[in-house]
Amino acid sequence: MKGLDKVLQGVLKFRKNVRKDLVKQFEQVRNNPQPTALFFTCMDSRILPARFTSSNVGDMFVVRNSGNMIPGARSYGSAGYEVSVNTEPAALELAVKRGNINHVIVCGHSDCKAINTLYELDIEKQKFSESSPMDRWLRRNGYDSLKKLKKRIRIGPNIPIEFITEDESYSFSALIDPNDEHNIEDKLSQINTLQQLLNIASHEFMTEYMSDKKVFIHAMWFDIYTGNMHMFSKPDKKFVLIDENNTDQLLADVQSEMKALKGHKHGAGCC
Repeated sequence: MKGLDKVLQGVLKFRKNVRKDLVKQFEQVRNNPQPTALFFTCMDSRILPARFTSSNVGDMFVVRNSGNMIPGARSYGSAGYEVSVNTEPAALELAVKRGNINHVIVCGHSDCKAINTLYELDIEKQKFSESSPMDRWLRRNGYDSLKKLKKRIRIGPNIPIEFITEDESYSFSALIDPNDEHNIEDKLSQINTLQQLLNIASHEFMTEYMSDKKVFIHAMWFDIYTGNMHMFSKPDKKFVLIDENNTDQLLADVQSEMKALKGHKHGAGCC
C-alpha cells in the first residue's frame, strides 16, 4: 500500500501545516472568486502548474489530461456543428463564460509520455489498439500535429510552420526548435502545444469573446530537464525563455497585439 500510504501521510501533513491558512484563503475567495486565467496542461506527475506560476487559491482554473490536448470543434460532426461533450471544451466554456477569465494558456512540456506515444504509434502503426482509449485519444487529437512535424522534418529548422485556420486572424507562423536543441518527440510536443491554440479558437462559443478582445490565448512549454518555462512569442515566431530579462517584452508584445486586433472586426486574440 506504498502509494496510498504516501497520499494519506500527505493529507496528515497538510492538516498539520497547511490547512488552517488555506481555509482562510478559501474564506476570502468563497463569495467572490476572481480567477483570471485557464491553464491547460498535461497530467504528467512532474508538472506542477500552481508551483510553476506561484498561484494561490482562486487565481486560475487548471485542466489536465493526457498530452494537454483540447479537441477542436471540427472533431465533432462532419461540418463541425455537433456540440462536443468532452471535458476540455466544457471547461473552456465554463471558465470563459462563467468565470470571466481573460487568458487561456496551453502548457506543454519536454519528455511528454503521451506525445512520445503519439510519435511511436505513427512510426509503428501496428502498435495502435482500437480498444485503447489512450491510443484513440492521441490519434484523433494528434493527427494535425503529426502532419506539421513531418513538414518540419522536411523543410528544416529555419522555415516557419504555418498554423492556419479559416479566419486569418487566428493564424500564425512558428519556428519549431530553430536551434535543434531538442529531440524529435519534443519538437512534436511544441507543435502539439501550438496546435491547441487553433483547436481552442475553432469553438463557436469562443468567437464572441475573442473577437471582442475579452479573451486571449497563449502557449507555454516547460523543459523538465532545466526547469525553464518558455512562452510562444508571435513576433519572434518561436518559444522564448521566460526570465527576468524578457518578461516585460513578452507582456509588451501581447499588449501590442491586443491593440492591433482592435481594428479587426473579426480578430482573435491569439498567442
